Amino acid sequence: MQEISRRQRIHILVNNAGISHIGTVESTTPEDFDRVLAINVKGYYNCMHATVGHMKDSGGGVILNMASIAGSAGLPDRFAYSMSKGAVIAMTYSVARDYLAHNIRCNCISPARVHTPFVDDYLQKNYPGREKEMFDKLSKAQPIGRMGIPEEVASLALFLCSDEAAFITGVDYPLDGGFINLRG
Repeated sequence: MQEISRRQRIHILVNNAGISHIGTVESTTPEDFDRVLAINVKGYYNCMHATVGHMKDSGGGVILNMASIAGSAGLPDRFAYSMSKGAVIAMTYSVARDYLAHNIRCNCISPARVHTPFVDDYLQKNYPGREKEMFDKLSKAQPIGRMGIPEEVASLALFLCSDEAAFITGVDYPLDGGFINLRG
């Protein structure tokens, strides 16, 4: 990360990098576990560590972490990924509490499945010739009957980073089409 001058103000940090991994605790190799941890957890830590001091010095700011419903619901065959997103949720709560007096708000968004090029690539790689069938199956697995779209996540992110959300901190927003509370 490029060194930031103490005179530059950082208003908003959005942590949105991450990788997925398929596997149980038995099938996840130590190398795969470390890779997911390094990107999905330590990457967020690195950005917050480099930013919080600047926000404190300039009177506050907003940190928004992108987590996943996997972090609170635990998804089958997603051991390392679920662990990493659970860590993001816990980091969000901790940072919100630790920096409340410094006017730094910290929240996170936990989307369910969102239709992105990542989903299309996953389907093409794992289900060649059956992409449409599997897309429909994954969409119907959401209680609302479809995947989310990136614009829905972006709208919530924009709100949480705005002054209209000035009274909101330390919250994990499940943007999940009913996945956590309405699944059968």
